[in-house]
Amino acid sequence: MFVERIFTSPASGDAQVEHASVEFVAGLGIRGDRYFGRNDEPGQNVTLVEAEEVEAFLDSLGRPRNLSVTNRNLVTRGVRLNELVGKEFTVGGVQMLGVELCEPCLSLGARLASEQITAAAVVKRLVHRAGLRASVLSSGPVSAGARVQSAA
Repeated sequence: MFVERIFTSPASGDAQVEHASVEFVAGLGIRGDRYFGRNDEPGQNVTLVEAEEVEAFLDSLGRPRNLSVTNRNLVTRGVRLNELVGKEFTVGGVQMLGVELCEPCLSLGARLASEQITAAAVVKRLVHRAGLRASVLSSGPVSAGARVQSAA
């Protein structure tokens, strides 16, 4: 149960940037990410997605395994993120709270749509599989390979 990849986007609409490690700030999110310091939505500090769900979706369409396509910050492996809603957990040494599922939106659907699958079909297929929104409760660095562990 670990973080496989870490991504941020400097500004809305920018391409994802991959990092070996990032700095989390309690209540603010990931330093340098487009959502850093914004709190207009619950769990806006950080988003997580399961590598296995992204890979299964891409494999079903015969697409390359690009784990940045969902625009989520942390790509985990071996972690059932849906089980972390309403629970505290740690990523490396940083404490977080799973706030709600990060359900797919039409912009995600549009990014992943193709001749094979419409934007609406993408959204429908990824419902309850598109990740988790979390609040950052403590500050510290997180690196790729960091362990994800439920507090309970």
